[in-house]
Amino acid sequence: MSTTSTTTTTEHQKLWDLIKDIKFGMFVHRHANGMMHSQPLTTQNKNMDEGNRLYFFVSRSGEIAEHIAQDDNVNVSYADTGEDSYVSVSGKALIVEDMGKKETLWTPMAKAWFPGGPTDPDVALLEVLIGHAEYWDVKESKMVQLVRMAKAAVTGEPPKNFGEHKELNLS
Repeated sequence: MSTTSTTTTTEHQKLWDLIKDIKFGMFVHRHANGMMHSQPLTTQNKNMDEGNRLYFFVSRSGEIAEHIAQDDNVNVSYADTGEDSYVSVSGKALIVEDMGKKETLWTPMAKAWFPGGPTDPDVALLEVLIGHAEYWDVKESKMVQLVRMAKAAVTGEPPKNFGEHKELNLS
């Protein structure tokens, strides 16, 4: 069952709980040719702040920085197939100039991509302000899921109550 609501603290926490342990999000933006383009980025947040922001390190001279300057509408999707949880967030992206935030979010993994560290002039902090989020969180065991899908195949009726599905308006 899908519902849309203005987010509550509990829903905000649920959204973060689904995202926080997924190493990469697929960042989607509009390419210069008009086509949607996606690539994996590592979410740098240690938690999601009250402002519903996600942070990523990108190259200031790279295509992401170039393209979001033209169209700041983006999507980041997360999938944890082992836990059967999926998240899609949409919002506005921008490059922020905040050295303190860069240093706070910096990790040894970031250094693999940006060996010059957070002070490297090419390291840009990409901020995504989430306006809308949607998640699917299936808690039933794989066996229960298979039984429900088999029943649906036999009866011709889609499975009902297949986990939790919710939409959140965060803007």
